[in-house]
Amino acid sequence: MVQAVDDELAGLLAHRRREWDQLTADSDADSPVDRIEAFLAGGKRIRPVFCWWGWRAGGGRRELAHCRPVLRAAAALELIQVCALVHDDVIDRSDTRRGRPAEHRAAAKIHADAGWAGDAEHYGLSSALLLGDLALAWADDTMVEAAQQLAALRRVQPVWRAMRTEVLAGQLLDLQVAAAPAADPLAQQRQAMTVIELKTAAYTVTRPLLLGAALAGAGPSVLGVLTRYGTAIGTAFQLRDDLLGVFGDPAQTGKPAGDDLAEGKRTVLLALALRELAESGRVADATVLGEGLGRASSAAGRAELTDIVASTGAAAAVESMIAERLAEAVAALEELPAGADDAAAALRTLAGRATARRS
Repeated sequence: MVQAVDDELAGLLAHRRREWDQLTADSDADSPVDRIEAFLAGGKRIRPVFCWWGWRAGGGRRELAHCRPVLRAAAALELIQVCALVHDDVIDRSDTRRGRPAEHRAAAKIHADAGWAGDAEHYGLSSALLLGDLALAWADDTMVEAAQQLAALRRVQPVWRAMRTEVLAGQLLDLQVAAAPAADPLAQQRQAMTVIELKTAAYTVTRPLLLGAALAGAGPSVLGVLTRYGTAIGTAFQLRDDLLGVFGDPAQTGKPAGDDLAEGKRTVLLALALRELAESGRVADATVLGEGLGRASSAAGRAELTDIVASTGAAAAVESMIAERLAEAVAALEELPAGADDAAAALRTLAGRATARRS
């Protein structure tokens, strides 16, 4: 299935390349298609996989002659992910993405190396923002085409619209929470959970499942099951990511231990740790953690913050939350119709992988 999505993307990008070449035939402008294509290489295709199993759970057929619309929808999900990642790298001031320069850094270097007029850094940022916008526009076109092939636009469009708004709302809230976190750790926990539900659970799992199911014409009961499953597993997926961001093995995650603390990420794990420190009267440790958050650049500084978080028992609490949501998701799958046995089995496997991963 992943190869089929890759083939669909290749066809779409070939069409866009021809279109772009015609638009810019009289200029020397570089094609953005090559940059988007490079960005798509090496992706895990998580959203397309969930979209496919939403399609199958909703009664969609597996034969290629009957499943081209869902493959096109899956391609749209990869294109919108390009937009999200390019813009995320700008927001986070990231230097790299998947072992290569982040888009805004690469564009800035091209500008500087060529000796073009103006500021190279500003050019890089502008170029990256426009590339992300272009990927989003192409994602919209592609999703509409997928839905129209099955006369399913009325079913699909509300899900697609909701997904776009949710992920942007989650990103905006995440940005605000990082800049002005709530004073109360319990309120911080609620804020962090809302960010997870919008930015990860809905965008990564629930909406892709529902898009596939909507294309297949699934009824309310199946959509309800997939919503419960997706919310639970999407939340657990991000909670696992939060644990890995602090306690993960650098050899597997590719990031230093305590990296989320060094970056100042306001996670559920952090909120639970701060809450425990406050309730147990550990003022000195709370001060060290609060002042070091987002500022600990050395390995020793990250280790000190990591040790404080570890001492609070917050990690065990997050593990319990993950286990609870895994159980909720698996239980929800029991309500899928008998004809969706293969989808239920695949979604159970995906749930296990999402919650037990180490990278």
